[in-house]
Amino acid sequence: MSANVDPYEITPQVLLRAYSIGMFPMAEDADDPTLFWVDPEMRGVFPIDGLIVSKSLAKIVRSDRFEIRVDRDFDAVIDGCSGGGDDRPKTWINARIRKLYRDLFDRGFVHTIEAYDESGDLAGGLYGVSIGAAFFGESMFHRARDASKVALVHLVGRLRTAGASLLDTQFVTPHLATLGAIEITRNDYHRQLDAAIGKAADFYVWPKEERVCGARALSALAT
Repeated sequence: MSANVDPYEITPQVLLRAYSIGMFPMAEDADDPTLFWVDPEMRGVFPIDGLIVSKSLAKIVRSDRFEIRVDRDFDAVIDGCSGGGDDRPKTWINARIRKLYRDLFDRGFVHTIEAYDESGDLAGGLYGVSIGAAFFGESMFHRARDASKVALVHLVGRLRTAGASLLDTQFVTPHLATLGAIEITRNDYHRQLDAAIGKAADFYVWPKEERVCGARALSALAT
């Protein structure tokens, strides 16, 4: 279900309210100034205790090949997410979305997980909206193999430690399905959403400036 809206009617407050009732905005493409609200009949989620981490991915996470940082460079992350590529031929991130989510980042409702390579370059990452015990994943990208997967492992470890109960992926792609994402009905999603919104979870349960090693992130998945 979707509805076109005047993008200039959407404020950060309206956007937060929309998430709290199960809706999120999208654009047809980066050049389209209009947005539309989406509330899918089937919703993609990662069960908080259901992330699938293969032995090979666990080895990469544990090696700390990528340095994981939180909320260091939102603009670079959204640039990466909107940059296109073989697996991302068309982006829905337009100028209005960039501004709205930057505003929410500045207010502490949007967070990034960033993976840096040994040269200090941003190799991948993700961003999403955090409200109560819910995290709404918006987009992820990688420039180096497995960088976004490592960022996801760190995100889920952080959310589990914080006591979060809902990780929304909006839709399930074949790639996300291999990592444990599933579809649930709109009614089931709204029930989980209502419960999560009413609880608290501290995204900074691991302090923002603290460097979290891969072994710690993996350990959090096992608790």
